[in-house]
Amino acid sequence: MNALDTFLFGVYPYIAFTIFLLGSLIRFDRDQYTWKSDSSQLLKAGQLKLGSNLFHVGVLFLFFGHFFGMLTPHFVYEHFLDAGSKQWMAVISGGIAGLLGFVGVSVLLHRRLFEPRIRINSKTSDIVLLILLWFQLALGLATIPLSAQHLDGSMMLKLAGWAQTIVSLQAGAPEMLADAGWVFKLHMFLGMSIFLIFPFTRLVHVWSGFGTVAYLFRPYQVVRARRLNVPIGHNAPRQPGAGV
Repeated sequence: MNALDTFLFGVYPYIAFTIFLLGSLIRFDRDQYTWKSDSSQLLKAGQLKLGSNLFHVGVLFLFFGHFFGMLTPHFVYEHFLDAGSKQWMAVISGGIAGLLGFVGVSVLLHRRLFEPRIRINSKTSDIVLLILLWFQLALGLATIPLSAQHLDGSMMLKLAGWAQTIVSLQAGAPEMLADAGWVFKLHMFLGMSIFLIFPFTRLVHVWSGFGTVAYLFRPYQVVRARRLNVPIGHNAPRQPGAGV
């Protein structure tokens, strides 16, 4: 392992996720009026529904698939699912979801770049974010042929072991990626970088999406009109301290 690998996969993850969490909290506290998805639907709705739906379906599946797939220890499922079978599931389901997300983000990026009204009203961060997501999904699809060469699940276990070592604050995480190809490493680095820029882009609205789950457990609000029982033809009683 060289110094660059040690930094990128041993130090950089903590930098990225610290900025992700603290940056999101600071933005919510100081700039709540910018906490929105900045939808361009009013400018032009064409292509938005198709691209947005494909992108969100694909990316949400990939997010939860990566989250549970990489952070669930092997001993939890090894009694009913071997590493090779899990690898096949990841390749097939991840390939389908990745393709949906890639097509969706391609539509959104094309719309953002080549629709004049939308391009003029776009921030630099909007375009940069879509480009990064496009490359990230493309790299994810590029890992599928490489994963097909390790259908015993060995590479998947190393990647999962790296993620679990990082989360549990243990030493030795970079060494687990010594045999990983550059496509895997670039895919992981770009994924961490997206978390790094998360608080500074429209991606913050993702927090609100997850926050809506709280409404399922919030008690009902009782709203009723307040009426004064005042006899007809009489003035309402003056409240103490009322001005003239």
